[in-house]
Amino acid sequence: MTQRTVRPAPSEKGFGEAFSPVFEPKLPGRHRYGRAWKRLFQSATLMGIVFLVLLLFNVINQSFGFVAIEDKVPPTSLAVNGESLENLDEPTLITILQGHLSAGMIRKLENDQPLAQRSRGDLYQLVLSLVIQPQVVETWTLSESLFQRGAIKVAVEGELTKDHPLVYLRFTSWLNSRFLTSQQSSDPLIAGVRTAFLGSLWTIAITILVAFPLGVGAAIYLEEYATNNWLNRVIQTNINNLAGVPSIIYGMLGLAVFVRALVQLTSGVLIGGGDPATSNGRTLLSAGLTLALLVLPLIIINGQEAIRAVPNSLREASYGIGATKWQTVSNHVLPSAMPGILTGTILAISRAIGETAPLIVVGAATFINKDPTGIFSQFTTLPIQIYQWTARPQAEFRNLAAAAILVLLILLLSLNAIAIVLRNRYRRAGGY
Repeated sequence: MTQRTVRPAPSEKGFGEAFSPVFEPKLPGRHRYGRAWKRLFQSATLMGIVFLVLLLFNVINQSFGFVAIEDKVPPTSLAVNGESLENLDEPTLITILQGHLSAGMIRKLENDQPLAQRSRGDLYQLVLSLVIQPQVVETWTLSESLFQRGAIKVAVEGELTKDHPLVYLRFTSWLNSRFLTSQQSSDPLIAGVRTAFLGSLWTIAITILVAFPLGVGAAIYLEEYATNNWLNRVIQTNINNLAGVPSIIYGMLGLAVFVRALVQLTSGVLIGGGDPATSNGRTLLSAGLTLALLVLPLIIINGQEAIRAVPNSLREASYGIGATKWQTVSNHVLPSAMPGILTGTILAISRAIGETAPLIVVGAATFINKDPTGIFSQFTTLPIQIYQWTARPQAEFRNLAAAAILVLLILLLSLNAIAIVLRNRYRRAGGY
């Protein structure tokens, strides 16, 4: 007969009190250890907030401030019958252009678009840039404009007027409606981001339309249909590795595949819609497909994690009422996983919208003043425009770059907000 060992019953004082001689000496050290880690995490969070605030402050500080400007022709000298330049009508503005510009310049403007067909705002901008020709003499940041206002006015009225008699001081917001609606220009006072903004929208739209369905489809196959064999394991390993590949490598891949190998498709020649300027394949379509390859592994991996998080009981309940595999996936698994899939898509698109290196390799233009009209157009994007402005030595282009950064941040936050709204709608529909 086997003798069973009987464990002693816990003390009447309770389990905690019975073992208190063992635990109590270690409790102060454990608490100190926990408090140390808590302070470390708080410090990391605080440091991240500080860096973010410094970044935003630096961008905003460069986007506003005083500007010392000198006009080649004073606007007051262009007044007609007591009417200031801002109030003149179209025929009078055309007369001013014809009276101050050379015949060759007038012919060039007429070839681009007849002056009689231009809007008053367009004619006014032509007078401003070609006749008045304002030039930036010096710029100041927002903090300098707020706290050194008196010293700036003294400098403008004193030292600057010696070399620039017509100089005047103006508080300028580099981020304004004109900045958003104007094309690129070598003159910082009339330069804008319209072409780059439209290029970014076109590129991201192509990226989402290609990468999202392919990424979600691949995630569904790998999680719901693929068997655990060597081929699928190799595919999964390569997807995980591709998520960490530098973006410049994707640019080289896009150059080899979309720009060169598929030039007939990406230039539009294959369907007869190509532009001679983009017959080399360096188009918006090539850029969008390259960024789609860049974010595809991220969307697949996040999609897999979201699908894997769906409880198996949901699948079993669907099978129990006679649903097929696809009915279960499409009606139950995918709607439940969609909030997580959209979260991963937000992160992936946030990375794509700020990429510069792969787009430069694919053929983005650093200076272009022609708006994109389709997927076969030449292009530039906001990050490339920011890079091009920051590379210039003039201080005023750094102000333009800061304003463009704000536009890029607003665009990114807007796209993320749309995705978050869709994610929350799916989450409510799924009962989360």
